[in-house]
Amino acid sequence: MDFTGRNKAIDIIRALTMTLMIFVNDLWTIEYPKWLGHAGMNEDYLGLSDIVFPCFLFVVGMSIPYALENAFKKGRTGVQVASHILTRTLALIVMGIMLQNTGNIAPEVGIAKPVYKLLVLASFFLIWNIYPRTENKNRRLLYKVLKYVGVALLIFMIVIYVDPKGNLIRAGWWGILGLIGWTYLVCAFIYYFVRTDLKKLILMWAIFLVWSMLRCKLTASGEPLLNIPQNNALYTVTDQILNIGTGAHGALTMGGIILSVTELKLRDKKIPFVAFTTIVAAILALGGLITNNFWIISKIQATAPWVLYSSAIAVFLYGVIVWLVSKGKASWFKFIAPAGEATLTCYLVPTILGNIFMLFGISQIRPEWCHSGFLGILSCIIFSLVCVGLTWCMNKLYLKLKV
Repeated sequence: MDFTGRNKAIDIIRALTMTLMIFVNDLWTIEYPKWLGHAGMNEDYLGLSDIVFPCFLFVVGMSIPYALENAFKKGRTGVQVASHILTRTLALIVMGIMLQNTGNIAPEVGIAKPVYKLLVLASFFLIWNIYPRTENKNRRLLYKVLKYVGVALLIFMIVIYVDPKGNLIRAGWWGILGLIGWTYLVCAFIYYFVRTDLKKLILMWAIFLVWSMLRCKLTASGEPLLNIPQNNALYTVTDQILNIGTGAHGALTMGGIILSVTELKLRDKKIPFVAFTTIVAAILALGGLITNNFWIISKIQATAPWVLYSSAIAVFLYGVIVWLVSKGKASWFKFIAPAGEATLTCYLVPTILGNIFMLFGISQIRPEWCHSGFLGILSCIIFSLVCVGLTWCMNKLYLKLKV
């Protein structure tokens, strides 16, 4: 099986998902219709905002076979590939923890909150930036020094941190990047060991899905089928060491891995992929409908119906994009391409902008008449596209994160 080269369809669905993520993350600034937002903790509902993160996890899974197989094809050893998985995971977790903690820094630190956040973000770019390739020894030395400066800056920001309650940096909630990091760690190592063996991949997906059914509260009783005490060894392994939680995130990412492997196998057999994805999406949606009789659809609780419905949407959307690419329509998505090619950079752009605005005392950039209705939604769309455009500009200035 050949995973070499970039998959345009994956780049496009990644770009769509990231652009949509920026859009929904900006909705808090306006009054918006219920269907655009998140469902409540105990609400049996699937809003647009509830499908963005699972679709992104699905795309993370789709990229794993390409990344690992390309690494092996380039002659990297198993130890080197495993090391890359671990370092990438560490980077995502560190960034996730720092982004979550920086919003709660105490005045006693002596650095204004936006300045602290921007310095943390600067350390990210110094450490994980893709520096231009060069044969010039002095430039290569400079890039290496910049990385060390970034590490030193990040360590300094961690050491001086304290929140209003006197707590140091800690992992309360991992944040989006941290959750992606933990899920990537588990699923990437699963692929590392089983590779393109579809039976084993599907088995692991089923295990994650069943785990979510066992761990999530049943609608009828309000209690999970498997209630694990926090002092239990199983809880320690699944929730504290591997951070699997309900298994929903793992199921979504494994679903993406399975789709990528299946696509290449079907390509060899010349089976129409669009028809296949439509059937799979229908089966997954039916699974969501059936399981919804026992569990609510909940992103916050990470339930099985949420996994199945979100997977159905991701599979169907990817099938449509593959079809459009096959018809030569990839150029339709060129205007959001930077979000798919420099995804991590794009994700951080709104945070960079927000802290720059805060630094200069700008609390609101929208006029009052853009706070609701169609114009409010349009302003959020424009903001997401501006962030994509700024990502493109940053790429041109050799500012592009990659972990």
